[in-house]
Amino acid sequence: MDRLAGQIGGASSHGRLHPMVEPFDRRVIDVGDGHRLHVEQSGNPQGVPVIVLHGGPGGGCSPFMRRFFHPAHYRAVLFDQRGCGRSQPHAAVTANTTRHLVADIEVIRRALGIERAILFGGSWGATLAVAYAEAHPQAVLALALRGVFLGRRAELDWFYGGGVARFFPDRWAEFQAPIPQAERGDMIAAYHRRLFSGDRGQETRFALPWLLWENALAGLEINGSGHAPPDYARTFARLENHYFANDCFLAEGQLLRDRHRIEHIPAVIVQGRYDMVCPPATAWELAQGWDRAELRLVPASGHALSEPRIAAELVHVMDGFRDAGRVAG
Repeated sequence: MDRLAGQIGGASSHGRLHPMVEPFDRRVIDVGDGHRLHVEQSGNPQGVPVIVLHGGPGGGCSPFMRRFFHPAHYRAVLFDQRGCGRSQPHAAVTANTTRHLVADIEVIRRALGIERAILFGGSWGATLAVAYAEAHPQAVLALALRGVFLGRRAELDWFYGGGVARFFPDRWAEFQAPIPQAERGDMIAAYHRRLFSGDRGQETRFALPWLLWENALAGLEINGSGHAPPDYARTFARLENHYFANDCFLAEGQLLRDRHRIEHIPAVIVQGRYDMVCPPATAWELAQGWDRAELRLVPASGHALSEPRIAAELVHVMDGFRDAGRVAG
């Protein structure tokens, strides 16, 4: 989840994004299985490392993501996950599972000589951050999470099974329209058949309504675009559908079950109060009983990283880690 990541408009005077910086390092890392990942680093090469995990699956990173981190203090590592963005092969789902992505983070961490890092991720990026932290807690300094998604069946049913449709019946009708009535009982499976038909034209045609459904619900102050580059739409829709059709390659409830492995790690969770993509109940569940986790419910905000109040709060989180000295490289 979390495709929208456009430039951010107004932000509060005490939560502005940091200035845009150019990467001091760009490289391609071969992670095996035929996959080659685009990786970049910006900020201070000697600063506290932050590994940025983008949403989707399939969304890719964009330059504005560098602006959440004070460039004199942080060493920000951005990369495009398997099959998306500038990573190759494009739109590939072979050897593309949560286990593979967790292993890729570890390959990147070791290749860059990072001992421990903050993980910064929202939506699917939050899923991946928790999954990696639970697998490699010794490598994690802190977690900065946004719009929490834990990959459970109830969360997928909310978004693709008609739950949120009660708030957006018009948009839901548009999402269902390309699918025959007989197949609408499982929209993920219905779209999967078309997104993986082997007919590139058909895959591209069905990618756009998949993308528009998510865009339409992304934020209170964002109007979901009715247009997207065809190749981008196809990549995003195929990768996201691939993961959702396979329950995100996680055992049901796995990330909550294994939370005890990371309860010693400080975490701040930023959650839009009116997030219709990943409702606040999931973030609440993750935070309950985790003494070192702080849940910040952001008023008048939805899901997208590009909402002003969400963006401002995330800047607060990262500046707070810096100013309070809560983490050190």
